[in-house]
Amino acid sequence: MPPEFFLDRNLGRRVAEELRMRGWVVHCIADVFPTDAQDVPDGEWIAHGLDRSWVPLSKDGRIKTRDLEIRPVRDRSGVLFYLDNQQLRSIEMVQRLDSHRSAIHRAVEKGGPAAYAVRRDRIDRTWP
Repeated sequence: MPPEFFLDRNLGRRVAEELRMRGWVVHCIADVFPTDAQDVPDGEWIAHGLDRSWVPLSKDGRIKTRDLEIRPVRDRSGVLFYLDNQQLRSIEMVQRLDSHRSAIHRAVEKGGPAAYAVRRDRIDRTWP
């Protein structure tokens, strides 16, 4: 069974829709938290997703450097992915993620705790 992903609001609805059209199982933060989770700390939405076995996906690589935000990944031996370029257009984000789908699934199967950067040509484990 393929992993399910929990998308940070910074990825936007279009990314979620496009990934779903490509066969990904994704959950949007706005579907879970009111007001698009504007008042929900990163650590809380990450923990919420991991508690449901949803893999957090963001474009904010700084999450891995902030203890309150990476703690749920560490405590739950989770895996988190982030895009290494915050300036990508929605379709570029989708293409980048989808082109690395197999590598992302393998990283999820390995388990964590771990954070991975999704780069143009590969994924890299960047934490711990």
